[in-house]
Amino acid sequence: MTRQQDPIVNSSFREAIVVVSIWLIAMTWTITVCYRMGYNRPVEELKFVYGFPDWIFWGIVVPWCVCTVVSCLFSALLFRDGHLGEDVENADDLGLGG
Repeated sequence: MTRQQDPIVNSSFREAIVVVSIWLIAMTWTITVCYRMGYNRPVEELKFVYGFPDWIFWGIVVPWCVCTVVSCLFSALLFRDGHLGEDVENADDLGLGG
């Protein structure tokens, strides 16, 4: 016995998987870069990029900007509207017709 799922639900699951994947990759990048470049490092070796310490720039600023651009492109290019059905005429407060 197979149960057909609504195409909107399938699309939503795919979109959610992509978005969660984007942010998991960003989180992994951020934690790795910040840990490797920021901890147990002498102050004398600290370098600055655009006024930020290099570990903050490469570990937080860059992934934030990349995720913002990727998320905007993903939502603009790949999100689709789905048909939700016909409007019910004379709907009451609960959205039921009649």
